[in-house]
Amino acid sequence: MEQGIPEAILSDTRLLQDLAEVAKDTALLNGVLMRTKEEPNSSELVTYAPFTLFPTAVPRGVFEQALAVQTQYNLLVDKISQDSEFLEEALASTAESDDFTGRLFSIYRQTTKEGRSQSVVLGLNRSDYMLDQQEGLPTALRQIEINTIAASFGGLASHTPDLHRHVLKVAGLSDLSHRILDNNPAAGLARGLAKAWELYGVERAVVMFLVEDVQRNIMDHRCVENELWSRDIPTIRRKFEDVSLGPDKRLFVDGQEVAVVYFRNGYMPQNYPTEQSWATRLLMERSRAIKCPDIATHLAGTKKVQQVLARPGVLERFFPEQPQVVQQIRATFAGLYTLDQGLEGDKTVAMAMANPEQFVLKPQREGGGNNFYGSEICRVLEEARGSSKRTAYILMDKVRARASVNYLLRRGAPLQPSQCLSELGVFGVYVRQGTDMVMNECVGHLLRTKSSEHADGGVAAGVAVLDNPLLV
Repeated sequence: MEQGIPEAILSDTRLLQDLAEVAKDTALLNGVLMRTKEEPNSSELVTYAPFTLFPTAVPRGVFEQALAVQTQYNLLVDKISQDSEFLEEALASTAESDDFTGRLFSIYRQTTKEGRSQSVVLGLNRSDYMLDQQEGLPTALRQIEINTIAASFGGLASHTPDLHRHVLKVAGLSDLSHRILDNNPAAGLARGLAKAWELYGVERAVVMFLVEDVQRNIMDHRCVENELWSRDIPTIRRKFEDVSLGPDKRLFVDGQEVAVVYFRNGYMPQNYPTEQSWATRLLMERSRAIKCPDIATHLAGTKKVQQVLARPGVLERFFPEQPQVVQQIRATFAGLYTLDQGLEGDKTVAMAMANPEQFVLKPQREGGGNNFYGSEICRVLEEARGSSKRTAYILMDKVRARASVNYLLRRGAPLQPSQCLSELGVFGVYVRQGTDMVMNECVGHLLRTKSSEHADGGVAAGVAVLDNPLLV
C-alpha cells in the first residue's frame, strides 16, 4: 500500500488475526453498529458494521479537491431544482421511457403548476468519486454520482476515525494516525436539519425521518437523530402510510405537526408498493412541511441530469460569469454520453457495443447494484434496439482505479487479503429561505471500499465496507 501500511504488517498472519479481533471489539465499543440480517428490525441483536482492517491511502491533493468543490455542488443542485425549463428539457425523454422517473416527474409537474407551499429548501447530499489512476497520467478525481436523497453513512462515518486510529496504535503505527482526519458528518447533517426546523417556526413541530420497512442501518440514522435530540429538537420515525394533511396544508403524524420530512426512503421503485404510497408522496410535496429533498431536488440528482450537465455550455447556464466555478466542477466530470433517440445516441450505442469494457451503463436508480458492465451492456442495448427503452440509461466512462491490498471485516467472513477499490463520498448541506442562502457547507466525508472482483454495490447492498482515508 503506497505510503500507507507497511508490507511487513500486511503479511504478518498472527498480528493480523490479533488486530482483527481488536478492531471488531473497538467497532462495537465505538458504535460502528448495524442490525443483523437475521433480525433487521430488532436492536436485540446487533453486530459491527462491515469495515476495513486498515485505512486506505488517498492522495491528499484529490481529497482536498473533493472537499473544496462540495459547496459549489450544493449551489448547482439548488440552482437546478429552481430551473423548471432545464428539468423539463433534461428529463422529458427519460420520464417517458422510465416509469419510476416518470412518476416522480408527474408529481413535480403537478406541484410546480400548483405553486410551492414552503419557501425553505433543505439539501443534504453526498457527492461520490473514484480516483482515475491510468498509467502515465496524473491521478484524477472523477465524480460517480451525486445523491440528493437518503445519502447514507454520515452517522457511522463519524465513528470510524477513532476506530482506525486505535488499530494503527496497536499495530505500532501511531505515527500514521495524524493522517486520518477528524470527521463528523452526523453533526453537520443535524445542523442543516436543525436550521430548517428553526426556520419552520413551530417549536412543538417534529423532524420526521421517513424510513423503510427493513431498518438494518438504523444506527446510522440514530447518530443524526441523537444530534437533533441534543438540541432539544423532537424527532420521530414513520413510514409512508402514517402521514396525513391537516388544515392550511400542515402535515401531521399522530397529531404531531411535522416541520421537516427527512427522506431515508423513497429513492427506489420498491419503496412505492401501492398507489397509496405515491399519493402520500404527492401529499407531502403539497404540504407546508420542509422536504429533504423536495421533488425538484430529488430529480436534480438523477443520472440523466448528471449526463446533461457534462454537455458543453450547460454549467455556464447556472454559473454565468463564473468561469472558475465552472472549471472547478467540470474538472471532476467523467465522460458522460446520451442514449437519447437520434444520431448522437446512435453514436453512443455504437461506441459502447464496440468497447463495452471501457464503459458503465447506468439506469435512473439509487441504492447500489443497478449498473451494467462489459457484455451486460451489449445485452441491454441489444434488447433496447429499435425502441425508446435505451433513453432510460446513460453511458459513463469506466474509471480506472488502482487496487490496493486490505482486509474486509464482515461478520462470519474469514480473514483474508483482498485487492480493493475505494469510493470517496463528500457530504454537503445547504438551507435556502426564498432567495437567501442561509447555510452552505461541506460537513464531512465517507470512504467505502470493496473487493475489486465486485463491479458494483454499496455497504447496504452487502458489497462495500466502511473505511477511512489515510492521506498521503
